[in-house]
Amino acid sequence: MIKKLLPVILALVGTGAGVGAGLMLMPEKTETALAVECVPTGDGMHHTAEEVPEPVDDGLPPEGREFVKMSNQFVVPIMSSERVTGLVVASLSIEINSGGTELVYAREPKLRDVFLQVMFDHANIGGFDGAFTAGERMDILRSALLDAARSVLGKDVSEVLITEIARQDA
Repeated sequence: MIKKLLPVILALVGTGAGVGAGLMLMPEKTETALAVECVPTGDGMHHTAEEVPEPVDDGLPPEGREFVKMSNQFVVPIMSSERVTGLVVASLSIEINSGGTELVYAREPKLRDVFLQVMFDHANIGGFDGAFTAGERMDILRSALLDAARSVLGKDVSEVLITEIARQDA
């Protein structure tokens, strides 16, 4: 008898635990922003309110900016005890003021050099070990890449985007 009830009990406990975890991890509801407009009327001001939609990130650069994709991927060796233990392959794009595409491509050899140096340094301090895509580690790498891009292209660069990244362990 107990042998027949055990799978049912386990199924109920598992379902309950799943529902409980789902409820606890559910994202919080966000409040809708309201735009309030004051409209003059004959007897004073009349206030109207309307919903303002949340801004949507459509992947397009802000007005007056453009994305420039670096033409080739970057391959960075991961070293350990004087031998290569893996490779990191990354693709980068640069967000720059509109009209800056030609400048990026004209200075691409220098950009690739400084980007590779940043990524080699990142690899040498263990930046690509373990959970290398963790937010803090990626922020450190993006910041260093942005500084390197600005050293070559100036203040027209607003972001360096890591569009693809993968690690292959040997």
